[in-house]
Amino acid sequence: MDIATSLAPYWYFHLPNFLLAALMYTLLGRVLLGLMVDADSPNYIWRFFCRFTDPVIALVAVVSPKVTPPVVLWLFGFVWLFWLRVALHYSLLLFNLAPRFGGAAP
Repeated sequence: MDIATSLAPYWYFHLPNFLLAALMYTLLGRVLLGLMVDADSPNYIWRFFCRFTDPVIALVAVVSPKVTPPVVLWLFGFVWLFWLRVALHYSLLLFNLAPRFGGAAP
């Protein structure tokens, strides 16, 4: 079984999982980079991290207290995206739609 035959049938799992993972790890990178870079830095990597993760931070900020420091919002966003990935996988497993290891029949 090659990679094309294993990814194509489960695109509805792999695509959202990949996007959530990219957001999740970019948030983690933002936390680590935020320890070394000022919040208004002109660094292009920092600006990319901020632009890419700001929508997630805005959602987390809606349900968080206003006094929450930004780094805590970023970490909460990371944790929420992790649990969203777990919920996606669990719900697809529940409906027998998730990919299985070893090519097991659904």
